[in-house]
Amino acid sequence: MERITTSAADGGDARTAGRLRAFLERESTAGVVCALPFIIGFTMFLLIPMVLSLYYSFTDYSIVSGPVWVGARNYVTLLTGDPLFWQSLGVTVMFALVSVPLRLAFALAVAMLLARPTPLTGFFRVAFYMPSILGGSVAVAVLWRRMFAQDGVINAVLGMFGIESHFSWLGSPATAIWTLIALSVWQFGSAMIVFLAAIKQIPGDLYEAASMDGAGAWRQFRTITLPLLTPTIFFNLVMQAISGFLAFTQCYIITQGKPLNSTLFTMVYMYDTAFTYYQAGYASAMAWVMLLVIGVMTGILFVTKRFWVYDPDR
Repeated sequence: MERITTSAADGGDARTAGRLRAFLERESTAGVVCALPFIIGFTMFLLIPMVLSLYYSFTDYSIVSGPVWVGARNYVTLLTGDPLFWQSLGVTVMFALVSVPLRLAFALAVAMLLARPTPLTGFFRVAFYMPSILGGSVAVAVLWRRMFAQDGVINAVLGMFGIESHFSWLGSPATAIWTLIALSVWQFGSAMIVFLAAIKQIPGDLYEAASMDGAGAWRQFRTITLPLLTPTIFFNLVMQAISGFLAFTQCYIITQGKPLNSTLFTMVYMYDTAFTYYQAGYASAMAWVMLLVIGVMTGILFVTKRFWVYDPDR
């Protein structure tokens, strides 16, 4: 009897091990295991903070004390009684409307120049891409601030050309925002790489046929390159516009929103509200309003997409 019981137990263990092995060998199981780190990270560092932020946006929460439910008061105050928020939103919109088109224009121009292979093409691609990696760092922001100081490199270069300048670029409301726009445009490398990859996908036969018909370089660009690049332009436009609305480091390190709040980005105002004035609930409401603004902006781009983006199936 004992031998029969032991054999049955061994058979049950074998069947369990076989089912476990079959489960682990499934493609779906492998997919879940591979995706598990992302799922855990997404849940812990994005989904849960978003849910908490939405809850805090309806509370009076000062970080150092517990949240107190106040309903929609934060949103009402933000939209009707906070002129500084609207000023910061205007600064952010102006920054995005100017810097994003300029960045895309520079990216496309450089991508066109680097599309033809030369012995130094690889070097120039890396050189032009590096600012996109370093441009968001604190060190580059500090360097940029020193460049545009009264005794900085910009005024020194102007002096070399006989233009005596002791102008404070960061101290004037008329020019401070343009220093941040210049830094943003300088970071065109990521968009350039995307443009470069798209340009290489355009069939060369189209250019050969256009050349045989007598089309010059500008006409080829206008009638072949640009229309076929509109899907890539749309992708870069959406990504860079969202990045422009979320700009933070440039303002926080270089100008801190000064002078006279002329460079106060909404993200910096939100950060100061939460961590300087300890109004995390109000800052959370601001974050959700900005999410709505970015969503509306993105939606407008998608709605207007059919009017200018090339679609071979249409």
